[in-house]
Amino acid sequence: MDAEERATNHPARGVGRDRRLVVEIRPEARTDTVVLALTGEVDHDSAGPLKQALEEGIGAQRIIADCSGLLFCDSTGLNVLLKARLRMQNHGGRLDIAGLRPPVDRMFEITGAHNVFRVFQDVETALTDSQAGT
Repeated sequence: MDAEERATNHPARGVGRDRRLVVEIRPEARTDTVVLALTGEVDHDSAGPLKQALEEGIGAQRIIADCSGLLFCDSTGLNVLLKARLRMQNHGGRLDIAGLRPPVDRMFEITGAHNVFRVFQDVETALTDSQAGT
């Protein structure tokens, strides 16, 4: 396999992919909980939709960021989540994280964000958590 074939078979991050971030807001049966399904990549250029969705969800008692569709998150995305977590706490709520994929999970691990957020394997586990309101 020559260099051109390798480049085609293994594109660099962002090359040949849609780097947009899509945030779907899904109110849950529990009226106090909102799930934000994140798909794509969060970086300096794409963090706006996440920031806006988190601001809109501040009235909820709990926001769960479903990161199972998130392919990449840089420090900008993490900072957006950390600031939203503080705003939620100031309003008596909480921001939890679910479904971290390996690249994003590694970033949470390296930065210590695992110790700041409650991180769940998936949204279903987060929704059934008995300490959701604490």
